[in-house]
Amino acid sequence: MQETENLQKKLTGWFEWFHRHPELSYEEYHTTEKIREILTQGGIRILPYELETGLVAIVEGEKPGPVQALRCDIDALPVKEETDLPYRSECPGKMHACGHDFHIAAGLGCAILLSGHKSELAGTVKLIFQPGEETSLGALKILETDVMEDVELIWGIHADPTNEVGTLGIREGYVAAAADRFVITVTGQGCHGAHPDDGIDPVPAAAAIVQGLWTVTARNINAFHPALISVTRMQAGQTWNVIPESAELEGTVRTMNREDRALFERRMREIAGGTAAAYGARASVEWLPGSPAVYNDERLAGKSMRVARECGFSVVPEESSMGGDDFSFYEERIPGCYIKIGTGKGPTIHQPAFRVDKRAILPAAEYLVRLLMSPSDPAGQS
Repeated sequence: MQETENLQKKLTGWFEWFHRHPELSYEEYHTTEKIREILTQGGIRILPYELETGLVAIVEGEKPGPVQALRCDIDALPVKEETDLPYRSECPGKMHACGHDFHIAAGLGCAILLSGHKSELAGTVKLIFQPGEETSLGALKILETDVMEDVELIWGIHADPTNEVGTLGIREGYVAAAADRFVITVTGQGCHGAHPDDGIDPVPAAAAIVQGLWTVTARNINAFHPALISVTRMQAGQTWNVIPESAELEGTVRTMNREDRALFERRMREIAGGTAAAYGARASVEWLPGSPAVYNDERLAGKSMRVARECGFSVVPEESSMGGDDFSFYEERIPGCYIKIGTGKGPTIHQPAFRVDKRAILPAAEYLVRLLMSPSDPAGQS
């Protein structure tokens, strides 16, 4: 009991430190050093990868078994915190508004507990403290190394402010969308605003393209497949009396299905090009692929639910989200499972009032240990 209370105190203190000192994607230098310091003091080996930020630790069991990985992301967001927490952010305009400070603390607790049970651990666990998840591409920094070459399966967690502490959201199948970005440039011919017949106005062409893009989900995508497009920026011109030469659209496409993702890109190019031509203009499309969709392996999802119930958690179906997570890049190589951990109901992630109930940290760490140490289930069983 005393040991548990001591660990709870340590985890709470670490969590508060990370919350007070948020760092943005690829700037997590102090965060990385603090993680390194804690792991080193705990006697946990850190693998010698030359990552600018983030690190990978390893705990090797004394029994034969699989090589597993646990991904914990570490970056914060450019959000001004609006809470009354005594440990609120000390970095103006930066905040752990997505719960990555919780992920770090739970991951550290898991590493420490695992290290104390090496004699019972079958196989090896690599603990990935990953930078840059909020860019949707941070996982690629890890995958540029050979960290994953011998890893057979991977687990991921995320703070969930839609559920109370003691509740886990888990389900098999797609749980987060592919997150792609696009930029469309419509080029016409600038002229005086009083003489539009002297030029080619790109603004109505761009507006028509926006309207056309919305038809992709309504007329090209299977109605039972989640998909959406959001045009989030439309920019043209510099002054009131000049028709600009060009207009620019930017936004995001979210899909769950691999074929739908490819279809959206193809239809975007067709609609943008054809619509612009109808107005006498030209359009170019820059498609910037982000992370693919997150897919929970059936066997791993079943195991995670079984272990959750054994640990006394309530299990509810994990809500699918059109948000993305670069955890999916790992899943392109190996099976994975992405688990939502209830951190107390309140403002949702990426909001300035978001907060985590600290009582969720130790149970999360203990659950992860049990999950990583539990024997594998037969395929398809839970």
